[in-house]
Amino acid sequence: MLLGILVVLCFIPTADVTENKILVAQRPLLTVANKTATLVCNYTYNGTGKEFRASLHKGTDSAVEVCFISWNTTKISSNSNKEFNCQGIHDKDKVIFNLWNMSASQTDIYFCKIEAMYPPPYVYNEKSNGTVIHVKETPIQTQEPQSAIPLWIMVAVTGVLAFYSMLITAVFINYWVRNYYFPLLYMLFVPSSFLRLYLPCLPQTH
Repeated sequence: MLLGILVVLCFIPTADVTENKILVAQRPLLTVANKTATLVCNYTYNGTGKEFRASLHKGTDSAVEVCFISWNTTKISSNSNKEFNCQGIHDKDKVIFNLWNMSASQTDIYFCKIEAMYPPPYVYNEKSNGTVIHVKETPIQTQEPQSAIPLWIMVAVTGVLAFYSMLITAVFINYWVRNYYFPLLYMLFVPSSFLRLYLPCLPQTH
């Protein structure tokens, strides 16, 4: 009889601890190429808690709380560290942390922490292996230096110069035709006798 009671007493604490334990699973590595990361924290909990809090922590010592989300049967609230862009979403047996506008300096290991806040007993998960978020450097696109003068101004100036060049050429050709070409034609087609009569200064031709 006494042995049976001892056996029962030994199993009662074990059953209670097992029932309220929270287990968390995370993927070991998450590579970020577009500054956006989605970290999923899967968890199992068999206790009677109705109010929970999930948080994401940065660093091997979890010193920086990136953001958190808390929820119960009627209400959900969340908050983010001012140095991060982070939002938590609770979905059944997992918590999803969305991070955006990440920089390479935020590359580190991140841990999920799930807490059963109420009713007692207060329970939280043992520290998991965490997820290394590797944020790749965004390549800097070099731009060719732009001209200080806008393109349309250069086109307009080139057009004006071309117009004046054509105008000057046309005036020169008109002047040459009127003063040299037409008199030459006149002398070629007018009879020499007429030229000698009215232009006696012309040399005589034989």
